[in-house]
Amino acid sequence: MVVAYSDYRLSDAAWVERIPAHWRTSRLRYVARIGNGTTPSRDRFDYWSNGTVPWLASGQVNDYIVRKARELVTLQAVRESSLRVLPAGSVILGMVGQGKTRGMSAYLAIDATINQNLAGITPTKELDGRYLHYMLTTAYDFQRNYGRGGNQAALNCAIVGSFPALLPPRPEQDQIVAYLRAQDAHIARFIKAKRELIKLLTEQKLRIIDHAVTRGLDESVALKPSGIEWLGEVPEHWKALKLKFATKRIVGGSTPKSDESSYWDGGIVWVTPRDISKTDSLHTSLRTISAAGLQSCASTLVPPGSIVITSRAPVGNVAIARVELCTNQGCKAVVPAPDIAISDFLFLLLLRMKERLQVLANGTTFAEIGTWVLANEFIPVPPVSEQHAICRWITDECQPLDDAIARTEEEIKLIREYRDRLIADVVTGQVDVRGWQPGPDDAVSDDDLAALGEDEAEPAEEDGDGEEN
Repeated sequence: MVVAYSDYRLSDAAWVERIPAHWRTSRLRYVARIGNGTTPSRDRFDYWSNGTVPWLASGQVNDYIVRKARELVTLQAVRESSLRVLPAGSVILGMVGQGKTRGMSAYLAIDATINQNLAGITPTKELDGRYLHYMLTTAYDFQRNYGRGGNQAALNCAIVGSFPALLPPRPEQDQIVAYLRAQDAHIARFIKAKRELIKLLTEQKLRIIDHAVTRGLDESVALKPSGIEWLGEVPEHWKALKLKFATKRIVGGSTPKSDESSYWDGGIVWVTPRDISKTDSLHTSLRTISAAGLQSCASTLVPPGSIVITSRAPVGNVAIARVELCTNQGCKAVVPAPDIAISDFLFLLLLRMKERLQVLANGTTFAEIGTWVLANEFIPVPPVSEQHAICRWITDECQPLDDAIARTEEEIKLIREYRDRLIADVVTGQVDVRGWQPGPDDAVSDDDLAALGEDEAEPAEEDGDGEEN
């Protein structure tokens, strides 16, 4: 049974107005050990080859529950880089960046080390790690700007340690966690089913695109070998060109220094792989830069109609620019030559070529497509008039699928908003769940909650020197 508590008092934590009268508050540093980590030298092969110790960059706060690290370091790296190993049950919190990462947290289901852009929070017996994670999730907006102005790029461990935490009695924390995990399990199953539906709809859409951009619309036309490894036959009147001959230019991007506030929050759209994971039509970006920021780095403005490709993991996501923009080093921007390849056709073709783009990627630390490799990849090129006809046909054929995908994504958004409100009400004591008892469908494990994390393709943010963080 879920009801309000019988007695409340004004809270002395600035991020919540009232709390149950028997709850207390404490600075986080008094109920947890807090510290950050470091990045072992990338030049030391013996630090990264055949590693066994999980090492987390700040992008893993998107995981919700961290069950696996994206990178491993060796025990030698742990010793010589003075890395602290956080025990399972700890919480990590992003401290850097003006995107979503700063202030976002995840619960550790494994022992792990962290980089310098994360705070590692190991609770004492007085504080449950899962309850702490729920609390920090609720206090996200407050925490990310706590002790700093909204334009500041970073938190630090001292600021995180002074965060005013709510402390119900420990048995009550355990009950809150049990209740919220049960609700999370139901929500996760809903989100998983919706994501699977989106995947099926997207696959159907890609099949439509695939045939149109590689074979055209006329089934009776004669075909010829394309000479392109991944393609096979194409209509005999189509050309096979290197991408660079169908474009005006192909450019990479860069990142201004993250700790220079004058470089950020300007009027220039600055696209990262994170933006392309959210949309395939770029009107804006999660972060923007100023003219000074653009001049400070090697990024280049490209016009509307340019195609932006993620060139670092995850490789091959594609979006079309609807405004003038620039990118970070995780992307390549392709500016079409409209008398050879129109923007919409080139976008659809590169969308179909995702697997091929992933094959082209190479690198030691992470997969990456170089500008030269991308520029010299062959593509099929129909006459421009036929490109227009193909794009119009695809738009009409895919519209019902696009509408269904949009409705499904809105359902996921709404259930997430409901979850945020539920967590906030429970973790701040606005409702009392002490009388709740689990039912037969409320059993839950960490694996059951995987769908609550961001999409697997969601990339890490990057700092000003180009290292993933």
